[in-house]
Amino acid sequence: MTGHTLRWAMVAAALAAGCGDKPQQNGDNRVVLIGQVSPLTGPQAHLGKDNENGARLALDEINAAGFTLGGNKVVLELKSEDDAADPKTATTVAQKLVDEGVAGVVGHLNSGATIPASRIYSDNGIPQISPSATAVAYTSSGFKTAYRVMTNDAQQGSVLGHYAVTRLGAKKIAIIDDRTAYGQGLADEVEKAAKAAGGEVVAREYTSDRATDFMAILTSIKGKAPDLVFFGGMDPQAAPMIKQMKQLGMRAKFLGGDGAQTPKFIELAGADAEGALASNPGLPLDAMPGGSAFKAKFEAKYGKIQNYSPYAYDAMHVLIEAMKRADSSDPAKYLAELPRTDYQGVTGHIRFDAKGDITGGAVTLYQVKDGKWQTLETVQSAK
Repeated sequence: MTGHTLRWAMVAAALAAGCGDKPQQNGDNRVVLIGQVSPLTGPQAHLGKDNENGARLALDEINAAGFTLGGNKVVLELKSEDDAADPKTATTVAQKLVDEGVAGVVGHLNSGATIPASRIYSDNGIPQISPSATAVAYTSSGFKTAYRVMTNDAQQGSVLGHYAVTRLGAKKIAIIDDRTAYGQGLADEVEKAAKAAGGEVVAREYTSDRATDFMAILTSIKGKAPDLVFFGGMDPQAAPMIKQMKQLGMRAKFLGGDGAQTPKFIELAGADAEGALASNPGLPLDAMPGGSAFKAKFEAKYGKIQNYSPYAYDAMHVLIEAMKRADSSDPAKYLAELPRTDYQGVTGHIRFDAKGDITGGAVTLYQVKDGKWQTLETVQSAK
């Protein structure tokens, strides 16, 4: 039996055992449970709530419009769980959602949480679409239940590394990552691309996704006089890092990935955020096909968009559209529809390759100017 056949056989066996489709009744309506997982507590809670609200907005709109499967009215119910951006907690809540009978999952937010959870969903045949996990390892596992609606880190990292050298003029680059699957994975890709473009990596350091004191690392890096410091990690670390760079009198440019390109980064870093650069997969919100309309309705209900909510919104719609095509919420029936996705979403045209990655590879570069993230340019990845 080939690896491909074996994976499908494992999924089929799990589905035959009845996992993932435990319909409930709400009066005369059938209830279908959809999971959502993100960090709802801790330093990344603002991002996790953003994801949750994006998924909830889509679900509420689908319910309001009316949704039927097999000729019967269906009510979608969101089962939202907090993984605290922790891999161990992520597996616990993933198993909880499976046990509760979710038909699909939008999540997780972080790559480090998404990757271990994806095995649990795969073993139980539950389709999973991450709005924001960008690590290459997520979809390279071969799980036929794993999809994402955001550009991966091979694409993002190749753009960032090349841009740092060729557009920002950085000949000497220092790289720091937070040792998460996301941070380290993105940093690895940036390093490869920067070297390929002719740049020199003069330092490669690491910290954690809970740290806030980077003075020792930065002092060491300062002595190597880099032109640019790249950080692979999230905004709770990126903000104090740039503040401490300024305290040390470092003149190096600061460049981050999507984890840093948030309103919270500017809020936390204050005036020291000025001039910082970061990327985000995909198009700027105002250039997305449905970006302006989404922003208006989302912010009227939930407040300022943090980052990934448009992708969570699209991920929910992609799941439900697959159910519609299969005329079933049974994962054994609608899972086969996900590879056939051809959906025009808020974020753009969504189609998947054989691994479950979104096709296309746009990455947008931003810089903080006058206290706001301003778009520099959008680059198409060669990967």
